[in-house]
Amino acid sequence: MVVMSEPTRNPARSTDVTVLGLGAMGSALATALLDAGRSVTVWNRTPGRAAQSVARGARAAGSVREAVTASPVVVTCLLRYPSIQETLAPVAGELRGRTLVNLTTTTPNESRDLAVWAAGHGADHLDGAIMAVPDMIRSREGQIFYSGSRAAYDILLPTLEIWATSEFHGEDAGRAALLDLAMLSGMYQMFTGFFHGAAMVATMGMSASEFAARQAPFLSAMTHGLAGYAKVVDGGDHTGPGLQSLDFSDLSHLVRASEEQGVDPAPIAAVQALISRQIAAGHGAEGFTRIYESLRLVGSAAGSGEGDAA
Repeated sequence: MVVMSEPTRNPARSTDVTVLGLGAMGSALATALLDAGRSVTVWNRTPGRAAQSVARGARAAGSVREAVTASPVVVTCLLRYPSIQETLAPVAGELRGRTLVNLTTTTPNESRDLAVWAAGHGADHLDGAIMAVPDMIRSREGQIFYSGSRAAYDILLPTLEIWATSEFHGEDAGRAALLDLAMLSGMYQMFTGFFHGAAMVATMGMSASEFAARQAPFLSAMTHGLAGYAKVVDGGDHTGPGLQSLDFSDLSHLVRASEEQGVDPAPIAAVQALISRQIAAGHGAEGFTRIYESLRLVGSAAGSGEGDAA
């Protein structure tokens, strides 16, 4: 059971946790709680979505108000940030004394705004970022990053651990979302690179499956270099031994090869643009890691007022 100070509600209709949103992920979260012996109230905009959870023992609420008032802990797993406000704004007064656990994908600033909004209505707030697909819920391979109220995290940890491995990343409510999206950035760009390569070899008749059989072990081997690159980036010196220079890393031949095959070079052209920016600034002899400075330039220039001189 969740042990915390609970707002007044009808004991006959109370449950440990309320889950708002029963898409694939929301349903997986509710099912995991039920299987672990928690009592759960569920609500979804489309009522039919609750059938599976009800069959497992959940109580379906007929309205958002009924769902929110049923439990001391309200979990949102909705489509986007606007849907959280749309769903909760009409019942904001009912959140007082409860803990709002947001597991909807949000940007860091949206998470911070939600924390301020929740606090303004007397609710504690914990923001979560799910690094897992629904099938990974209840496995240690899945991870959920949390930030926001440390007190809420500590109290709810036995419940949070039902879903996946939990990590707390500080009381700034936006930190979990920032880490989540940063990790997804690497994933999506890796997949895009694979699709780009598959499109290139398709022009000579190679299937994507055949290409994947070659690409996967190569990419896996290349990830071993991340820790070394990270040390260079953290140290700020891109001139160390063993680093491939930007001049040598010029990827214009990859751009030309894509164009020659009639394939859109956009993914590799974006990397080449970062390289070219640093070479033009006089850093061609430095290592490939130097493109990190191109990537952080926008943020650092915005914060310092400096121009394109990195």
